This record gives sequence, structure tokens and C-alpha cells, in this order.
Amino acid sequence: MTERNIQRDAQRPCPPEPMLLEAIRERECFLLTSHARPDGDAVGSLLALWMVLKEMGKHAEMQLYDRVPMIYRTLPAAEQIRHAPAIPGNSHADAVILLECDGIARSRLQGLDGNFLINIDHHTSGRRFANVNWIDTEASAVAEMVYRLAIASKVAITPAIATCLYTALLSDTGSFCYEGTSAHTFALAQELVQLGASPARIAQDVYFSNPASKMRLLGAALSTLQREGRIAWLWVTHSDMIRVGAVEEDCEGIVNYAIGISGVEAAVFLRELPDHRVRLSLRSKGKVHVAEVAEQFGGGGHENASGCTLDGPLYSAMDRILDELRRHLRPHAVIDVA
Repeated sequence: MTERNIQRDAQRPCPPEPMLLEAIRERECFLLTSHARPDGDAVGSLLALWMVLKEMGKHAEMQLYDRVPMIYRTLPAAEQIRHAPAIPGNSHADAVILLECDGIARSRLQGLDGNFLINIDHHTSGRRFANVNWIDTEASAVAEMVYRLAIASKVAITPAIATCLYTALLSDTGSFCYEGTSAHTFALAQELVQLGASPARIAQDVYFSNPASKMRLLGAALSTLQREGRIAWLWVTHSDMIRVGAVEEDCEGIVNYAIGISGVEAAVFLRELPDHRVRLSLRSKGKVHVAEVAEQFGGGGHENASGCTLDGPLYSAMDRILDELRRHLRPHAVIDVA
């Protein structure tokens, strides 16, 4: 596989290099995907890129391993995203574009090997695994990169594209709370609003459309909340998930209730899986680079928001992650009484 990498000019937003645009322009059919358990940036950017390619006269299909979370199903064209574990045997895609993936395995889709791959990512844990790699760790979301791609391709941003991109930007910046949110981030948000995105409607869909099962799961998680100085954590067991009728997407955002505690610098939410492995969501306020913590366990993500999966049992995984967080906070240790 011939690797072509796109580097970023740290002084200004980096437009797509000609090699990326060339790779897209010289091909007609695309399969678009992102990581399993898709979040707002994955779904919003996927939909926006699909629309951009359609505006360019290309044929494109979207496929994810997992279903689109309920709060993102109102996005334009969300019903066009195929949900399946393997790409169709009759697929005629000239290239596969992966968003927010550090490798093929992150998508969990079968059948991607042997395809021409284009990798677009903004995570610090990003890897150059594809034929063409565009990794911009200064971008606040992959949505920002899709926006630049549209502009470079002279595609007009429609209200539908703007809505998808704004949703992705809002969710991946933690409602503009994470480190890395800058004047440029707000300028992009303003531009997307001017192009047709409705901030109030999008916020209502994302933050005020949760199922009752998520509220019940939140109650179960909050009943386990623990704090030790600058670290807070909470968890749910697989039995809890069954008892309250929760599904995977109901776990999204629960960790924010722990990181929201005054004086807490790092937080983790642990969810026990049916096979007794433990999925972790990590957050920080800047003192801890949680992507580096997650990478120690085969995960990754953002500086202030990341995740990984550990072998169980639950309390063993809890001890391991807490020890790692303590190690990262040790240089900043102070006496702190809960």
C-alpha cells in the first residue's frame, strides 16, 4: 500500500491537499463509514460528506456497523445510512472513506481490506493506515475538515449540510466546552448558522430528546458515584443495563456528570459488557491528557475526551484505570477533601 500523508500548517486551518482532492475527483463511487458506536461527529460528518460528494456528481453510499443513535436520527438523510456488519459483496466502490478511525478495525466492518482507502481524522490517536491520510489534530471535529473539503471542492453548503456539520461540531466539542475550542470554532459555527443550521432545534434534538431508559440508567450510575481528590468515577453493570432496559447509546454522556463536579480534573464512566469486558469513557478538564491514558489500553480519542475497553472483571478494570489516572495527576497532586 502506497502511503500519502497530508500534513497540517499549525498556523492556520489546513485545506485538503491536492492529493486528497485528486483521489476523490478521479473516482466515481465511494463507500463512507466511521467507527463503531458512532457519536455526533461520526454521524453528522458522514451525512455531510455524503451530501458533498453527491453535489460533486459522485455516487456514494453510507454504512455503519452500529445503528445511528436516536438523537441523531432526525438529521437530514439519516435514514440513508445502511446498518450491517459487512460491506455488500456486490459493492462497486472505487474507494472507501473512513472518518474518525485509527484503522480498519475501528469501523468493525468486514470486507474493507483490499480497497483503496482514504482516512480523514482529527484525533491525536490517529494513524496513517490508508492510501491517502488527512490527519489534522488541530481541527475541533472531523466536521471542520469536511467543511474545508466542501469549500475546496467548490461545493455550496446547503442548509442540510450545515445542519449535519453544526450537529457534529456541537457534539464533538462538548457543547464548545473542550480544550481546542477556539475563535475559529465559533467562527465556523456562526458560518454554519448563517448557511441554514438552527442552533435551537439542533440542541433540542441532541440534548432534550433522550429516552426514559437513559434517565433510569443515569440514576443507576449516579448511585455508584465515587470521588477521590481530583478523580471521580461511576459505573453500571450489565445487570443494570438489563434492569432499566437501556441500550448502548444510553451510556453516552453519563461521564459528564462526574467531570462536572467542582475540583474534579479527571473522570471515568465504566460500563460492564455482556462478555464481562469493561468499556470506559474518560473526560478531563485539561490537567490529564486522557487520550494518552486511553492509548495505554489500546483506545484513544481527544485530549479531554477518550475511551477504551479493558478486560474484566469490573472492579479489576476500575483499579487499573484509577491507578493510571492517579499516575497522570501525581505531578499536580494537592490535598483535596471530597
